[in-house]
Amino acid sequence: MTRVLVVGGGIAGLWTAVRAADAGCEVELVTKAELAEGSTRYAQGGIAAALFPDDSTDRHFADTIEAGAGLADPAAVRVLVDEGAARVRDLIRFGVGFDRGDDGLARGLEAAHSRARIVHAGGDATGAAIETALVATVRRRAVAIVEGAMLVDLVIDAGRVVGATILERDGSLVERRADAVVLATGGSGCLYRHTTNPVVATGDGVAAAWRAGAEVADLEFTQFHPTALAAPGTPLISEAVRGEGAVLRDARGIRFMTGLDPRAELAPRDVVARGVWAAMAAQGGQPVFLDATALGREFLARRFPGIDASVRAAGYDWSDAPVPITPAAHYAMGGIATDLHGRSSLPGLYAVGECARTGVHGANRLASNSLLEAAVFAERAAAAITRGGPWAADAGVGTSSRHAGYTPTADGVSRRISYVANDEFHRGELQQLMWERVGLVRDADGLAEASGRLAAWHAPEPVDRRTAEDRNLLDLARLTVAAAIARRESVGAHFRSDTLPAEEAA
Repeated sequence: MTRVLVVGGGIAGLWTAVRAADAGCEVELVTKAELAEGSTRYAQGGIAAALFPDDSTDRHFADTIEAGAGLADPAAVRVLVDEGAARVRDLIRFGVGFDRGDDGLARGLEAAHSRARIVHAGGDATGAAIETALVATVRRRAVAIVEGAMLVDLVIDAGRVVGATILERDGSLVERRADAVVLATGGSGCLYRHTTNPVVATGDGVAAAWRAGAEVADLEFTQFHPTALAAPGTPLISEAVRGEGAVLRDARGIRFMTGLDPRAELAPRDVVARGVWAAMAAQGGQPVFLDATALGREFLARRFPGIDASVRAAGYDWSDAPVPITPAAHYAMGGIATDLHGRSSLPGLYAVGECARTGVHGANRLASNSLLEAAVFAERAAAAITRGGPWAADAGVGTSSRHAGYTPTADGVSRRISYVANDEFHRGELQQLMWERVGLVRDADGLAEASGRLAAWHAPEPVDRRTAEDRNLLDLARLTVAAAIARRESVGAHFRSDTLPAEEAA
């Protein structure tokens, strides 16, 4: 019987575990927090798929390619859009109750989509609905679930991943062996001072895979969401709010996006986020405002019940007055390089969800494609594991970022390059440095400063969850800065103020 170790309890990990168990595998699912915790449950936006008569997979393909700023992999995007509708129907069979209208599934419009194709559940609670349904589904399967346990490193034997070292809830380190290890550990939003991600998003899977010698790519592409509430915890205000008609205003009450892009508030996320950033800079760093007052109290409460509650809990009545917002780190487009079946460059290792770099997103993720990507490629990874087949010799597409900070040895086990690292590491200082120098707007001087300061910090030994996370954050920060320095042109979410955009430099 094939033994499968899945690390991560969001949509990608749960989906893989369910499908592998259904195929007769012996499955163990390890989650860092409680099973229902993770980024999936916080996804306010919906899931995009060509489900409606006035839409097509070709239109969804074109929108995704355009949003990716020329760097999305067409083959991966074609898989995403062609298989997306079937995965949404699977979610319905798993028990997700998507919102419905008089004519069937209700749908909404989000930025950079040419058609209204976004389906939601509970208004703005799509992620929570998916998480609840999949958790219930996996609990009905013969899956061993280990909660409160964190990935520390991968175990390699003769160049093949054969397991992982796991930090258990009680502080013990346990080596868990498997025929296939699937990383579904989510993103790395905690690299930044402002993030919409939960506290568990410290890039554990990407860092561990890279230390083991796996190829990683596109780490310079971090998507910053334009509209997080400027309040403690930076609660996300979904793009769907702007899709329904909310607008952005500066401190004077002027709509500023209309002068920056013909699509205004519905331009791609990187464009809107930089517009917000520039407007804030022009007014001394003070937040700009999201004006949803025209939508009305009743509509806001009905269409966005979760957001309405969080905004009001922060002390604002957004039906009466515009609310202050700021950009925040939201989604990692880069990660562990995989082929179209979730296979990494290391035999035995798969990656799915946000920690994987499938090539779908390119330099900028199209809104509501993330849940779809997780479902589509988790389905494929589970099929590859259960059906067998040759390993990809080189799964990565794009620029590898593996060179900065570590070097793989001949047998695939990594060893640390010696830094002159004497300064004590502080997570808050790293997050502030990344926000200021490796955030929405970058330049050579700022990146060089970040690189120097990161090189001087000494990562703690991973003896508990906090120190293990700190090691991962420092590794990923160094890798991200190296990738941002190497990509000299501005493209998508990687905006360098000291160089021309790629299309202008050509």
